[in-house]
Amino acid sequence: MIGRPGVIHLTSGNASDVKTAPAVLDKAPGPVRRLIADKGYDADWLRQELRQHGISVVIPGTRARKRKIRLDKRRYRDRWRVEAVLCRLKAFRRIATRYDKLARNFASALALAAVIAFWC
Repeated sequence: MIGRPGVIHLTSGNASDVKTAPAVLDKAPGPVRRLIADKGYDADWLRQELRQHGISVVIPGTRARKRKIRLDKRRYRDRWRVEAVLCRLKAFRRIATRYDKLARNFASALALAAVIAFWC
């Protein structure tokens, strides 16, 4: 990843990140070798599904886990790239505040912001 968004996938405001992860990964523009995510994606079923597809998992375990998960801290440091992409997109006021009522209008504004922020 060179710091550009690979997938733009809108969900409802109350949708869980972990439940939408498979849909986002299916839309990926190429083979996914590694998923680096935060604790919001910590679920055994997701870890198992990713491993079945040959994707290495770099997700820290939550505090509530009874069995601790080993974390590759060196690879987890690359998660800043995801945060940097989101920060650049949120520099556009329309994206940060979500003025649009319709999802298609917001998706259009998001795509336009991504083009301006990353390809111009």
